[in-house]
Formats: sequence, C-alpha cells, structure tokens
Amino acid sequence: MLVKDKEARRLSKVKISIMRNPKFALWSGLMTVGKTKVDEHCPTAYTNGRDEGYGREFIKSMDDNELAFVVLHETMHKAYRHLTTWKKLYDEDARLANAACDYVINLQLVDMDKQQQVLAMPLFREDRPDLGKRAGEPMGLVSEKYRGLNTKQVFDLLKQEQQDNPSAGGGGGFDEHDWEGAQELSEEEKQALEKEIDQALRQGMVAHAKQNGKSMSDMEREFGELTEPEVDWREQLREFVTATCSAKDASSWRRVNRRYIGNDIYMPSLIGERVGHLVIGVDTSGSIGGAELNDFMSEVKGVAEMVHPDKVDLIYWGSSVVQHEEYQAGDLDGLIQSTNPKGGGGTAPDCLSEYLKEKNIKPEATIILTDGYVPNWGFGWESPTLWVIANNKGATADNGKTIHIK
Repeated sequence: MLVKDKEARRLSKVKISIMRNPKFALWSGLMTVGKTKVDEHCPTAYTNGRDEGYGREFIKSMDDNELAFVVLHETMHKAYRHLTTWKKLYDEDARLANAACDYVINLQLVDMDKQQQVLAMPLFREDRPDLGKRAGEPMGLVSEKYRGLNTKQVFDLLKQEQQDNPSAGGGGGFDEHDWEGAQELSEEEKQALEKEIDQALRQGMVAHAKQNGKSMSDMEREFGELTEPEVDWREQLREFVTATCSAKDASSWRRVNRRYIGNDIYMPSLIGERVGHLVIGVDTSGSIGGAELNDFMSEVKGVAEMVHPDKVDLIYWGSSVVQHEEYQAGDLDGLIQSTNPKGGGGTAPDCLSEYLKEKNIKPEATIILTDGYVPNWGFGWESPTLWVIANNKGATADNGKTIHIK
C-alpha cells in the first residue's frame, strides 16, 4: 500500500489517470499487480516483475507525462516477464541485458503516444544527474534500429557491437532492474504472479477492444505475444531446480537481501551450494518422439552438470513405470550414453507418484516430461513438481509448476 505522502499521492494519481484512459486500457489491470511504493533508497525506479519502487527525488524531478512514461515502462517489464524470462542474459552480461529490455519497451512507449499528450520520455536536465548526457537528451534508451526485435535479438546485436567496439555504449536507462529480487520470489509466488499477469492482460485486451472499437482477433494479432511470452524453457527448468533444491547453506554480502531493506536492516542473501536428490520422470508413451526425448535428455544432463545433484533417479513411464535408473553424482557424465529408455503404452502420471510412494523415494524435486494428454495429473506428489509439457499449449497441470516446450 502506498504511504500517503505528497509523492505517493502523485504517483497514485498518475497511475489512475493512465488506467482511466481508453488508449491504455490494455495495461489497466496489470498496473494493479503487486505493490507500489516510494523507495527512499532508490535513485530512479525499479521492478522485480511484481512490485515497483520509485525514488522520491526522481518523482519530484519529473512532470506528470514523464512520470506516466516511467510507470508504464515498469508495467511493461512485468507484462513481458523480463525479470524471469531473460535471467540468463542478465547472468551473461547484466548491463547489456538491462539495455536490451529497455530498448524493446521504450520504442513501443514512444509509438503509443507520438504527440506526448499523456506519455513523454524523461529528458536529461541540469537539475538531474547527467550521467555524461547533455540536457535535452532522452534519459531512456530508444533507437529505430531495434524496431521489431525481441530482447534476445537486441542483446545479441549489443553484444556484437561491444565486441567490435569495446568503448561502445549499451548501458544507461532511467530505471534499475531488480533481477535479484525477482529470484527471491518463492515458487508459489512466481506461479501466482504468472497467473495474475495472464489474467490481467486478458482482461485488459477485452477492455481495450471494447473501448477502441476492435475485435478480439485484432487484439490477438496485436498483443498475443503478451499472453504467450517468449520463454526459454531450458532456463526455466534450470531456475526451478536451483530455486527449489539448492541448499541455502551459505550467505553472501555480494547481494543484499532486499526483503529487509525497507526496515533499514541489511542482511546477506543465502546462496545454495549443492542440490540433493532429483527424480526425473520421462513419459515414453507413443506420442513422445525420439527427437523430443533426445533434446530433453541432453538438457537434463546440462541441468545436472550445472547444479551438481547428489543423486538422480531417472524413471521412464507410460501407463506404468517401465524403467528406473539411478545415477550418483559421479555417474552423471555418462547419463546419455548409458540410459535405456523404454516405452510404456498409455499415459498415466499417477503410476509415477504411486511408484515413488511404494519405493519410499523422497526427492527434493520431481521433473516430469510429458505431452500432457493425460486422464489426470497424479495425486500425492510429496516434493515440488515441475511439469515440462511438449507440443500441447492447452494442457496445464493441476499441481506443481508447468512450462511448455515445442
């Protein structure tokens, strides 16, 4: 909840004015997702993909149109799930990842209101930190050469430019990106956030269509990528394993835990040093082809190499469990060569959950690959469960976390 001081009231007023404007109806529901606060510790603005923070002096330095631009900028970070979808880019080069996300968003924002009746890109002025910029230059990153590109494509171009010219830019922008805060959300919080964002966007599309005389088919063509965002499923799989299984047994001051900053308490973040026991259940019914199986197994090997589990139970199943292989940490390098997948007829995930109970197998997490054409999703899963569903966008498990792959 906003603290009702002058800057907080102004921030709330700007948000409400955007939400009431038919031109921006698409974003109205999404602007209510998460908490918004005036953050005394923030020099500009940020989001962790759910919550937003705006620096007090930064708010004071902007007129209403500039503030509206920044508010919608943070909202669009949430819409595109930037802080989770592109974590891998951040790990590779944080500065370029931040820039790539901003280039994609800012060009769209400029296009939304070319006359700047509601939105105006903040400009550098003498009373703002200049960061090497001259007064009158845009604070945000915007360039026509990135039109039509997604974040990964922009990132690759920026990286190539940096390699060709080490002194080239690529950083900057008027906001911070709270990648660490996004990772601190629990799996339950991330799942709830994903559903809330999806619902808010779909409601916004309906409202935008009604208020602007468009059909839903028009909306799907124009904004469909928001409800089916680009997702690196391999990164999501790795993230699930790391977040769920990594033992939080070491602390580090390299990254301050943001959960306590609001209370003026500075605590270190916990870092997982190891992963214990994983179960990987692979659907080998007739609808899972060899190419999909090979790709998945290669990625499983990659995940195992990254998080170094103490043990992996690799279980092939269909209508029943047909193959169970055990791998200790030292055996994982040879997993692809030694595994022996076997087919199992129909598709019944409950055979796997029952098998785990019967054998008293209690992993830290269970990862299941399936096509999602199942009579039920199984019962009594006793560990966090990730469902990796191939070529079936309409299927979502009624338990655990679901990601889709092609």
